[in-house]
Amino acid sequence: MNNETLKQQVKAFWNQASCGTNMTQQQKFTTSYFEEIEEARYRTEPEIFSFAQFTRFNGKKVLEVGVGAGTDFMQWVRAGTQAHGVDLTQEAIDNVSHRLEIYGLQVADVRVADAENLPYPDNQFDLVYSWGVIHHSPNTIKCLEEIIRVAKPGGTIKIMIYNRHSLYALYRWIFAGLLKGRPFQSLSKVLFYHQESIGTKAYTLKEMKNILARYPVGISQLTAPMTNHECSYYKARLWRWPAYLAACLWGMRRSGFFMLIELKKVI
Repeated sequence: MNNETLKQQVKAFWNQASCGTNMTQQQKFTTSYFEEIEEARYRTEPEIFSFAQFTRFNGKKVLEVGVGAGTDFMQWVRAGTQAHGVDLTQEAIDNVSHRLEIYGLQVADVRVADAENLPYPDNQFDLVYSWGVIHHSPNTIKCLEEIIRVAKPGGTIKIMIYNRHSLYALYRWIFAGLLKGRPFQSLSKVLFYHQESIGTKAYTLKEMKNILARYPVGISQLTAPMTNHECSYYKARLWRWPAYLAACLWGMRRSGFFMLIELKKVI
């Protein structure tokens, strides 16, 4: 499968429903629809707040790559940033547009665009932010290069991508590999075919450190802390204790599925 065919399949998947919209049964594009999505997102992934630090970027020019249902994007708007947003799908832009209209908010720019070819000149943004997006692109490294390109010298980059050496990836291998009679299927292949849209990738901390060494950035943070997903928060307590123990043995700062990357673009 070539990259363009894969990209169209990824686009079609997320055009059906933006990330997080499956967390509500409310009527689409209503206030209750958006508020239920927001409540579920931050209850499930509370680490977003400490990582993004929305309010610290008041007055700054911010780009979010992959706005999805617009939940994080709304935090940038409410924090008083000069908010720009892009997404591969019209479904995401429709979510954001309706959300802004409901709350009477305006933004600098939100549009359909490909993260592999961002529609902005070099050195534009004080912050470029992307949570759980570029690992779905056929060319994740090109997305990373574009994010670095449009960040200002001295600017900040905050990205979350999936960590292959994580407990959650192991869980996926058990259920989609081992228990399906495919014990020799690699973690990479399991995630490629069985984690959200086809083509999903995950990297190790070491791999990402080596990749970042090629670019004019300094690493402020490169960790994969344990999250609710590793601790089976949605399971009975009986299941949570073994998961927590495994995370302790594996490493509390490297066993998580969410690899948190914060960079400073070199001046």
